[in-house]
Amino acid sequence: MNQNDAPEQTASRRPYPSRPAFRVRRLGAALATAVVVGAGVAGCGAGASQEPAPTSDATAAAVEPGVLNASDVNAWLDEMLPAALEANDIAGATVAVVNDGGTVTTRGYGHVDTGGEGAEPVPVDPERHLFRIGSVSKLATATAAMQLVQEGKVDLDADIAGYLDFAIPRNFDEPITLRHLLTHTAGFEERIAGLIGKEGTKTVLRDALVTDPPEQIYRPGTVPAYSNYGNALAGYIVERVSGIPFEEYVDRNVFDRLGMTSSSFAQPLPADLAGRVSNGYDNASSPAGYFEIIGTPPAGSMSASAPDMARFMLAHLGEPVGDTPILDKPTLDLMHQPALDATTLGTLAGAPRMTLGFFDESRNGRRIIGHGGDTPYFHTHLQIYPEEGAGLFISLNSTGTSSLANHQLRQKLTKAFADRYFPAAPGAKANNELAAPTTDASGTAERAAMAAGTYESSRAIESNFLTLIGLSGRTTVSVRDDSRLLLEPRPMADTAAVYEEIEPWVWREVGGQETIAMRAVDGQVEAIVFDSAFALVPVETARSTYLAIPVIIGSVVILLLTVLAWPIGAIGRRLRRRAPRDRAGRTARILSRVAVGCALLAVGGWVGSLVLIMGLEDLSTVSMRSVQVAQLIGLLGVIPAAVRLLDDVRRRVGWSRTAGSALVLLALAGTGWFAVEFMLLSPNISY
Repeated sequence: MNQNDAPEQTASRRPYPSRPAFRVRRLGAALATAVVVGAGVAGCGAGASQEPAPTSDATAAAVEPGVLNASDVNAWLDEMLPAALEANDIAGATVAVVNDGGTVTTRGYGHVDTGGEGAEPVPVDPERHLFRIGSVSKLATATAAMQLVQEGKVDLDADIAGYLDFAIPRNFDEPITLRHLLTHTAGFEERIAGLIGKEGTKTVLRDALVTDPPEQIYRPGTVPAYSNYGNALAGYIVERVSGIPFEEYVDRNVFDRLGMTSSSFAQPLPADLAGRVSNGYDNASSPAGYFEIIGTPPAGSMSASAPDMARFMLAHLGEPVGDTPILDKPTLDLMHQPALDATTLGTLAGAPRMTLGFFDESRNGRRIIGHGGDTPYFHTHLQIYPEEGAGLFISLNSTGTSSLANHQLRQKLTKAFADRYFPAAPGAKANNELAAPTTDASGTAERAAMAAGTYESSRAIESNFLTLIGLSGRTTVSVRDDSRLLLEPRPMADTAAVYEEIEPWVWREVGGQETIAMRAVDGQVEAIVFDSAFALVPVETARSTYLAIPVIIGSVVILLLTVLAWPIGAIGRRLRRRAPRDRAGRTARILSRVAVGCALLAVGGWVGSLVLIMGLEDLSTVSMRSVQVAQLIGLLGVIPAAVRLLDDVRRRVGWSRTAGSALVLLALAGTGWFAVEFMLLSPNISY
């Protein structure tokens, strides 16, 4: 079914008989970089509590562009990158710039091997060294899929069930199409287990896709929700339809045809390339990390050199690279245009939209499409300017001081490149001036009021205990001056931003160029798109930070104080030579004490589990079930705790003991409610 023929839909989520549907915030900056394909990092912490000053990001007036040649670009890069790498504690970088049908420059900075133990540091040689490019790999996967579309072997709008040899989880009747996979709108939740392994890990694409597949939590085509699984499915369709392994198909039909002799999806790399790949680092001061094995290779396992990525960019700009074009012009044009419209997205279509593989990253009134990528160690971005015939590629081999700082460095570089070489054209307006604020003030105020609330990312997990991640990195939307929206923090940043409406349901950053769009149903905002494949969705009241965090912290504090009070109370009775407590209610006291201990053990177990998962360590079924058993005992402990409280009241043992019993009951109820609400007792422990 063609997207333009689909009936208008909302993002209905699968109803669960025992609980309401809920969503989880993006995995947080640490996890986003570890999860191979983050196109950015999550917002960190709360933003400023007051309205921020307008940013200086806007490029309102046209300026004379720089000369995009080797001399100017090299001078600009040499001035900018070495200092940035040092300031961010990053070991090395490789860069490629293309323009006007050819490669302008490839540059290397820092080191691919920082040395140590008697070895000399090895400087980055852009012509020789390969970097892991993370989710930028998805562009090669999308290109391969579009080749099959061009050949008529795959239909963009047919249900993918016809191309697969296994069933995927579905919670909606609408078909899932290749268009949905390439635009991150198939509706899948995130999946973490198996995404990245250490050297020696074996990967089989089909096995990775059929083992514990993620839930489908959004109606197809309605909510942008970045998905590694979805892109890997596209790669598997390439494998199934072509009849050869995905990696081999890309080698033959993309890399070989473009002369990309230093690129590969293989893990480990072929012998002729293995000695040329850069080490990856946490930071420039740390020892080299392991060679990352991506569990779903199409989503992020590609290694490439800067010259090869220059050839890839030129091919997507329609330039003659190699013997045969990888795609004809009509297919390139199709791939580079927004792939979904208001038919399914509704008013969300007013925000930047995904093409068939690329993000819309336009700036200064220029159309820019690109993609970012992150592994635990490597961080990459690629952008092309289809109308101007230019492109920029940069890859860093270290996270550096922080994931957020790394993300901001790449943003700074790509924005500076645009502002230097492609400012607002003479007589044209920058993105932030394309539309004046709406004059329908009453309507704007009403829409702003609808948006107020707390949000988390559409990149969600709702089927297991990792709903806990949703408690961090949330964005609060509030209203300023009756019509402006304050986002704290703004998405993918640690600062706040103010937005004003420029047309119904579309809002522009004050003093900046970023736009967001929202969609409402029955007077309530159900999604706010802030990036082509990412949206904010409302946090349900019961799981709001204002309720959940105080409940769990307060409950844990009470339980800890209770445990500390036990030996103190026993010692006090001995010193005062009081008789032991009578046997009345003894069973209830013992059982409630067991419940208190188990509840605390469970909290510690969940914290430890999250730490291990953030470090991409696998958790055993036995350890997970043990934590759940402790959690269940803690929850069932509300029964003896209630019996104990009633017994204390009946026997009039004194206000202090009665109050203590009441607090223990409340604390056990609080931890139990938290466990149920965030699925800590779910039979499903796959993640």
